[in-house]
Amino acid sequence: MFEEKELLLFDLDGTLIDSVPDLSKALNATLKELGLPTYGEVTIRGWIGNGAAMLVKRGLAGRREIDREPEEALFRKAMEIFLERYAAVLNDATGLYPEVEETLEALKDRGYRMAVVTNKPSQFVGPILENLGIEPYFEHIVGGEDLPKKKPDPLPLLHTCEALDCRPESAVMIGDSSNDILAAQAAGIPVIAVAYGYSAGRPVEELGADAVVERFGEILRFFLERERRSGE
Repeated sequence: MFEEKELLLFDLDGTLIDSVPDLSKALNATLKELGLPTYGEVTIRGWIGNGAAMLVKRGLAGRREIDREPEEALFRKAMEIFLERYAAVLNDATGLYPEVEETLEALKDRGYRMAVVTNKPSQFVGPILENLGIEPYFEHIVGGEDLPKKKPDPLPLLHTCEALDCRPESAVMIGDSSNDILAAQAAGIPVIAVAYGYSAGRPVEELGADAVVERFGEILRFFLERERRSGE
């Protein structure tokens, strides 16, 4: 399923990086400024995965499931504050998950092309990748505001394949949540899920990925065939 692939599409938060500490700090600063209750990092971890706007809406509601939209003026103000606060703490505590950099280097050495496809606000993606030293590995980056639709819609994945002149069937998605898996399935792209990310408390094994790994470095085992062929 994975041996003949050319392009690897990576989610960002919960897959390549753990950004919960800084997202939590920014969200709680926003809620505090608005005179609303704040929440622990464990709770906020379960709210991440659908982009900044949804994270802020969940913060305003105080829960993951939202039964009604927040008042528009309050939401706009909260988003303005959140984006300011998050920009100020962008890389305070955000870091790469174990084995990420060495695995990306190994994949690059094997000739794979790589891209990032994330729902994270576009303005933050490049700076985070650059600050963490992994931006050069990626030929293309799609953030949450770059296209009309986000994951779980397949558009960001299909757009990236088209931009890099790669057929969807020659790509693989690597992510941590149902958004990644649903987007990949709709695009006709096989998907590997990491078990350590932000899956909203659901075991990632239940989400329908083609394969699940416990550690990022384990994805290499799916891409060894190319190396074996080149040595023949």
